Amino acid sequence: MRLQINLLLFLLLYSLTIFGQSNKSNDYLLSFIDTTKNKCGYLNQNGDTVIRADNYSFCFTDTFRTYAIVVGKNLGFVAIDRQKNILYKVFPFDNGPDYAVDGLFRIIIKNKIGYADEATGKIIIKPQFDCAFPFDNGIAKVGMNCKTYTDDSEHHTWTTDSWIYIDKRGRKVNPPSSK
Repeated sequence: MRLQINLLLFLLLYSLTIFGQSNKSNDYLLSFIDTTKNKCGYLNQNGDTVIRADNYSFCFTDTFRTYAIVVGKNLGFVAIDRQKNILYKVFPFDNGPDYAVDGLFRIIIKNKIGYADEATGKIIIKPQFDCAFPFDNGIAKVGMNCKTYTDDSEHHTWTTDSWIYIDKRGRKVNPPSSK
């Protein structure tokens, strides 16, 4: 009898866990390409169009959970929410949007660089820097009053007299030790 009661309690708790809570991990959209328009958009899991393929020439985010990185005419690389609101520009790097390093990628608002979280798209360090490198082992090199120099190719270099190093909370830290 006790085994039956324990089994019944287990099944009751299991069913409450499975059916009583929404599973946010299943709440996502998938990118698609409309080949007639050569544009991309997003579908829900039932195949219904949520974001029509009319504004974006490329969808860098294939599984759209909280934000997506897209490119559109006169937009450059931008992060959007599900209502197609532009959250911020994504820093361009190597002919695409910036790569996430240490869970953060560079963003641009009003010509200043900051950092957003790779998983959620939330701004972690508000854009405030004129130049900023990707994080490396939890530290990023950033600066103000930067000058940009371009070599004969498409590469550029930043210089400034005021480099500082920050942690993933945006706090100033000591430069990493060179070995």
